[in-house]
Amino acid sequence: MPNNHYHHLMFGPSTIERQTATGSYTAYGSQTERADDGPMPLDTREKLIIREADQFHIASVAESGWPYIQYRSGPQGFLQVLDDSTLGFADFAGNNQYVTTSNIDHDGRVALFLVNYPLRQRLKLYGRARVIEADADPELLARLKDLGTRTVAAKSDRSIVIDVEAFDWNCSRSIIPRYDKAYLSELSKVYQRKAAEREAELLQRIADLKEQLAQSKRTTG
Repeated sequence: MPNNHYHHLMFGPSTIERQTATGSYTAYGSQTERADDGPMPLDTREKLIIREADQFHIASVAESGWPYIQYRSGPQGFLQVLDDSTLGFADFAGNNQYVTTSNIDHDGRVALFLVNYPLRQRLKLYGRARVIEADADPELLARLKDLGTRTVAAKSDRSIVIDVEAFDWNCSRSIIPRYDKAYLSELSKVYQRKAAEREAELLQRIADLKEQLAQSKRTTG
């Protein structure tokens, strides 16, 4: 039975009413008929798309009540999984409007939207975020800038940490696949390796046939 915390957070009375009217209640809204399971930890599948992400969108709640969406990007892995229920990333310097950070200070609720375009996967994450200035926890910021194989050089004055509340996978039907240079390069290496392996197999097969032919001639001769 799937965790239903997402359903309890997102499906209000109006949503339930519309789902009932359109016939999708059984697939979705019916999950709210039992008590809220509460937050569910991230599993292997969620952690994989998070760790491979080099971009995402984050939505926060403005003091006016309006939603605000911001695009974030960085080296692959800049959005880090700190534990089974916590994410974090270094807040790179931007245009100094500070809308997202101020929204988080006012109301920590956020939503993240991650898409893996080649695999046509998308994940929605909901959580409560907090802003931690660099001088309050320099070790955390250093950790978030350390990607293992490299250290992010971009200027960052603060960390953003998100306690994950719920998540949900979207269907892939409407995702248009896109492939960046790095993905195509890796794909090309795979094809080149397979082609080389196939060529080696064919050359070995030819060599074996030649040896069999030579042996046959020696026998009949």
